[in-house]
Amino acid sequence: MHAIRIGTSGWSYKDWVGPFYEPGTKAAEYLARYGRHFGIVEVDSTFYRPPTAAMVRGWAARTPDHFRFALKAPRQITHEHVLDDCESEMEELITAVGLLGAKLKSVLLQFGYFNRAAFAGPKPFFERLAAFLGRYATRLPLACEIRNRTWLTPEYFALLRQHGVAAALVEHAWLPPIEQLIDQQDVVTGPYVYVRLIGDREGIEKVTTTWDRVVVDRAADLRRVAGALRRIAQRAEVLVFVNNHYAGHGPGTCRSLQAVLDEPA
Repeated sequence: MHAIRIGTSGWSYKDWVGPFYEPGTKAAEYLARYGRHFGIVEVDSTFYRPPTAAMVRGWAARTPDHFRFALKAPRQITHEHVLDDCESEMEELITAVGLLGAKLKSVLLQFGYFNRAAFAGPKPFFERLAAFLGRYATRLPLACEIRNRTWLTPEYFALLRQHGVAAALVEHAWLPPIEQLIDQQDVVTGPYVYVRLIGDREGIEKVTTTWDRVVVDRAADLRRVAGALRRIAQRAEVLVFVNNHYAGHGPGTCRSLQAVLDEPA
């Protein structure tokens, strides 16, 4: 059985002070405190702002040697340029994240849903993705997430496998449950499989907009997800990231998922 690494999406949440971070913890101390509980994190902020060298050095300095980072690629690359004509942005990203050294685990290419005005179908997108991966998959440990459920085909997973890029599987209302997807496709395309529990942002924000406690009972979902994670881990390492919108409090969900995984299968 390969490792299943669990972490949250981000760490800079003042609502976590008290229920997760010790009372009185300052924002500058969040990451170091986070690293006492979890060994990996997904960096959400890099989607909105490309990381600088100073930022990356600070992350590395505040975390233990065993700690790992998975960063979202900046939206200029995935949403504005959609992988086309983004050489300068990619070179800047490669230079910055390279400062993490062994602490860099993955860079996630997270795409939104593409309508027919963006791409007439999967083929032109796959062609663009193939050209991009041909340039950069040997230079960065990449994972790829797409939101068009009908594009999750053997051709898509074969393309990722050809370049050694990890498939990112998402637990979301718009997409097939991960256990269904692994029944239908060979999702092991790289050295690990990337799993995201992202929840229903609009739905949960009708219940709460503070992220200090779990407000949605996800016990049944977590048992279902845990079963799928165990199946994947028979073949490859699994990275699992949970955001606050999944159940209300990312760290609480991570602990609940870990407790289920620690039970006898």
